[in-house]
Amino acid sequence: MLRIKRLYTFILQTFLPVFLMTFFICLFIVLMQFLWKYVDEMVGKGIEMSVLAELFFYAAVTLIPMSLPLALLLASLMTFGNLGERFELLAIKAAGVSLIHIMRPLIVVICLIVVGAFFFQNDILPKAQVKMWTLLYSVRQKSPELDIPEGVFYDQISGYNLYVKSKNRETGIMKDLMIYDVSKGFDDVMMILADSGKLKLTDDKQYLFLTLYDGESFENLKTQNRSSKNVPYRRETFSQKEILIPFDANFNRMDDGIMQNQYIGKDMHALRTSIDSMNLRMDSIGRTFGNDLKRSGYFTLYDYQNNTAKPSKQVQQQSFNIDSLYAQESLLRKQALLDRAITRAESVRQDFEYKSLVTNDEKRTIRRHEMEMHKKFTLSFACLIFFFIGAPLGAIIRKGGLGMPVIVSVFLFIFYYIIDNTGYKMARDGRWPVWEGIWLSSAVLLPLGIFLTYKAVKDSAVFNRDAYMNFIRKIIGKQEVRNIVMKEIVIDEMIPETALKYIDELSDLCNEMLRKTGNKRQNYYEYWTRGYDKDLLHSISYRLETLVEYAQNSKNQLLITKLMDYPIIRNLYLYRPTKIKSAGILLAILFPISVPIYLFGSWQQKGLRRELNMILSTNKELKEIIHKDLEPSGKKNILPSKPDEFGYKES
Repeated sequence: MLRIKRLYTFILQTFLPVFLMTFFICLFIVLMQFLWKYVDEMVGKGIEMSVLAELFFYAAVTLIPMSLPLALLLASLMTFGNLGERFELLAIKAAGVSLIHIMRPLIVVICLIVVGAFFFQNDILPKAQVKMWTLLYSVRQKSPELDIPEGVFYDQISGYNLYVKSKNRETGIMKDLMIYDVSKGFDDVMMILADSGKLKLTDDKQYLFLTLYDGESFENLKTQNRSSKNVPYRRETFSQKEILIPFDANFNRMDDGIMQNQYIGKDMHALRTSIDSMNLRMDSIGRTFGNDLKRSGYFTLYDYQNNTAKPSKQVQQQSFNIDSLYAQESLLRKQALLDRAITRAESVRQDFEYKSLVTNDEKRTIRRHEMEMHKKFTLSFACLIFFFIGAPLGAIIRKGGLGMPVIVSVFLFIFYYIIDNTGYKMARDGRWPVWEGIWLSSAVLLPLGIFLTYKAVKDSAVFNRDAYMNFIRKIIGKQEVRNIVMKEIVIDEMIPETALKYIDELSDLCNEMLRKTGNKRQNYYEYWTRGYDKDLLHSISYRLETLVEYAQNSKNQLLITKLMDYPIIRNLYLYRPTKIKSAGILLAILFPISVPIYLFGSWQQKGLRRELNMILSTNKELKEIIHKDLEPSGKKNILPSKPDEFGYKES
């Protein structure tokens, strides 16, 4: 127990510092992304550092759901990658401790993080989002800091366009000013030309005080003359002129109550309450709209003289042809009827559009609340999934540091982010159910986590190229490649005479199998009732592997190379679907899929015959190699007896 506690302490001391480092790095990266996105709305407005620091703090808290899963993935991958690279993980496993046992303290830590992430999403994040978006909207509404450039028209002052040819940065004096005053409208525009001027803010930062020197002004008086011709204007020459321009340069913080009523500022209880109330209101609106549709009939008889509707029970009970009634009317009456029908259809269409807009807005609001409620759980589940992806993957690839783990983590997180955004958009637009869109990313990555955890626990070769190639070869029916390495030290060297006996016995079995199968494809009836002799096939496979295992104890490189030409005999179900004749007939008759199975099985049988011929050809070439190096030997060899039914036991 003491050793286990020391192991747990070692694992925690290895993981926690890496996790804290990666968390703050990921948080910094996503915070820089936030700054890059909204930097244009903050620059040039003279915002105090305290306000910016508060905004960045709430933004950092808001971005924790994005950085926490990535940090867990990267930290777990680096931790187990470092343990594998330093062979510490191998030493722990050699001591009899399984991977799940090694991960046990980290699983406890991750469970605590998962629980904390849920309460963070429910209690802390809504308040942080309210504060952040309130500050961000307040920053957006703030007027930019006054800095009039030279040589261009400046339009950041509401109702004014200002042109300055040059200015003195030290004194603030502007030269050659041209001002267009459109605060009263474009019809009463006033243009001012001045030799110089000076602009400054009032003490309360509510107005701009503009002082102009040596200039003249021109003002249209369109409002005093309604005629479009000969618009009077007023010209004024001045040596000094002062203008007071409204310009609010103060930072005005919005009220938090506006954002608190939105879905981003509500916890689970508030979201459920809002969803229930909105569903009730939606039901009420739906019943109202439905009753309106029931009361409004499409065909109504009108009293065209008084322009009032006159429903008639007698007419409603009778069946009549609308086209015949329409054909009896005069041309003017037909035109009037068509115009009235078009007008009414347009009115009905507009009414439907209005009702659809109302209902769609309500549904969109309900979906936003439901999405926010589901997101309270997705962060916790994503943390759990990313840990069970990163830890097994680190144990498999055994690469630590910031190289391979960072690449793999970024790739997986980008994949997760794309899928998550896709599901979010589909749920937001109402194309998918809310739960399906929000949980899409988790559903996609969960099988990957289970697969990697299973492979890591079983010490399977996940990134073994040969294993996947052999699997593909089995599917497409291509022969697997036999890999034999020449031994550096041979304890029991191969005896040529014994090897020749093995070859002869194998050739006899292959020839017998070829005589039974023939060179032609089995017909449909023969395939399902007889198939190939799988007992004989087991014997061939056993003799072949025995020969290869025995003959590789040779120092002849050419012989070792030739052994790799032997195919690997597979025991496929398709060689003989069933040993019972009646069952084969039943399968052939009852199942429509039996025809494709027969075609694929015949293809596999053809491959087996080709493999048997390859064995015979290789046997012939191998015997020639052995005969060239044949030397007398007095050693006796005891051949294994004939295998049993399955070909793996000796009597």
